[in-house]
Amino acid sequence: MAEPGGGRAVTVSDVQQLVRRKDEIEAQIKACYELLEGQKGVGMHEPLVDAEGFPRADIDLYQVRTARHNIICLQNDHKALMKQVEEALHKLHAREKEKHAKDEAEALAEAMSQNQSLPQAFAKVNAVTPGSPASVSGLQVDDEIVEFGSVNVNNFQNLQNIATVVQHSEGRPLSVTVIRGGRRVHVGLTPKRWAGKGLLGCNIIPLQR
Repeated sequence: MAEPGGGRAVTVSDVQQLVRRKDEIEAQIKACYELLEGQKGVGMHEPLVDAEGFPRADIDLYQVRTARHNIICLQNDHKALMKQVEEALHKLHAREKEKHAKDEAEALAEAMSQNQSLPQAFAKVNAVTPGSPASVSGLQVDDEIVEFGSVNVNNFQNLQNIATVVQHSEGRPLSVTVIRGGRRVHVGLTPKRWAGKGLLGCNIIPLQR
């Protein structure tokens, strides 16, 4: 694993590895303290000589000195490692933040390019009756109509244009293109008699541009 601050980006597994090393060092420090405890409770600072200045005979001096030295070294390692963990977490967080901002910018750019390339709508669906031909075809409230059979923004004058197309297409599928949620959606709509009024079962209003 490259150390944080190295050439490659820090990953979650890098942080997990650092935390595992930290846990190992803490376990080693604990073991050294337990060894000192086993030597008549000698800690890090108790004298290793008796009142007359001779090495204490009731403890294993070599073991005590080794344990004390190891604790000092391990504590330094632990301190350095904690700094690495902190730096790695900071970098990871910064990268996540950067990635989130990049994703948002890309989504915005995509939405803007979608809007630029979307054709102009001339009418809007403001009601759809459940079970009607319009509902069955998948037409939805707030769909903005771009093409309704042969009617488009260039030849649309009023709703009578749509009514004429509907009357002439009874029982035959009509190609309808709408803008829904910023995207172009194609719907196959067949005007026909049903339980309700008209041949569609939806209400369409002109868009004021």
